[in-house]
Amino acid sequence: MSSPSSTLPNDAPQPLDQRQLQALKEKIQVWGRELGFQQLGVADIDLGEHQHHLQRWIEQKMHGEMGYMAEHGAKRWHPEQLVPGTQRIITARMDYLPPEVETTRVLGQPERAYISRYALGRDYHKVIRKRLTTLAKWIEAEVGSIGYRAFVDSAPVLERALAQRSGLGWFGKSSMLLNPKAGSLFFLGELFTDLPLPVDAPFEREHCGSCDRCQVACPTGAIVDDKVVDARRCISYLTIELKGPIPLEFRRAIGNRVYGCDDCQLVCPFTRFTRVSSLEDFSPRHELDRARLIDLFRWSEEQFLTNTEGSAIRRIGHERWLRNLAVGLGNHPPSAEVVAALHERREHPSELVREHVEWALAEQQAKADAVIARD
Repeated sequence: MSSPSSTLPNDAPQPLDQRQLQALKEKIQVWGRELGFQQLGVADIDLGEHQHHLQRWIEQKMHGEMGYMAEHGAKRWHPEQLVPGTQRIITARMDYLPPEVETTRVLGQPERAYISRYALGRDYHKVIRKRLTTLAKWIEAEVGSIGYRAFVDSAPVLERALAQRSGLGWFGKSSMLLNPKAGSLFFLGELFTDLPLPVDAPFEREHCGSCDRCQVACPTGAIVDDKVVDARRCISYLTIELKGPIPLEFRRAIGNRVYGCDDCQLVCPFTRFTRVSSLEDFSPRHELDRARLIDLFRWSEEQFLTNTEGSAIRRIGHERWLRNLAVGLGNHPPSAEVVAALHERREHPSELVREHVEWALAEQQAKADAVIARD
């Protein structure tokens, strides 16, 4: 979990009347665009309606090993308990898809590694938090000292609920936040503040209708109900959050997805409205948008740490990186080169890696035998 940018002071915020607060909000919108955000909204702190849904999801153990989802009690739906003094939350949306990066085409090339497109470049936590902190400092330069705290996919914050409440989009059937003009390929960030800014109207209308493309497209059937994802079946969870072995029942379905999964987003009709990002921070590093599975599998731990410096990918570590890639190589078409690479890791110190390598070798042998039988 990343550290927040600042803390709220004990003293009250600068007294501003409603006219001044509205004028400040308009300036914040301008500053947000200057900082690279595509949209900002302002939410109040009433998230009680989301409490029941979260608690039921946890009771059904759909959060898997993500124990932090069950921690911190009411702080998730009571932001003022997480950061005392909070009156409003500025929500921010930032597009992340780099230009000329292929998506579904790579999924159709089993020799290549598919890495969720949000993770190809620099760690988004750092990029967005820095800009939110800059926004807060610009506000302080305008009105004097304020209380604030910036979050980006960190701490017990209901990001999508706050984004919906501030008018940035609606919950799609995949549980992703959808925007009618941008789809869902964007990051969210929040700036908690003690300024009583005018709030935006929640995004009430849902545009999914009878469309169920996301549910049908999910390789592992993780979208078990409308807006309900069983994380234990989700490829993003299996390749990032899960620390142990990937269950056998999901390995073939994972295909060449070695870090995260975008399938439910890529098939969404609103994805056609996605706009590419102009930020160099999100541009692919080390050709991760098109790299071969076998080449990534051969990275030493030192190479992994060097090549993922400043990247969200580093969080899973080299061991799970090899685990995921071994699954991808098991799903690779029969190849002597792949078998040779797997044998190189057969005596790896990690039992987790060895177990997945053995599975991959068995899959490769089965594919080779099938080819011989057909011939």
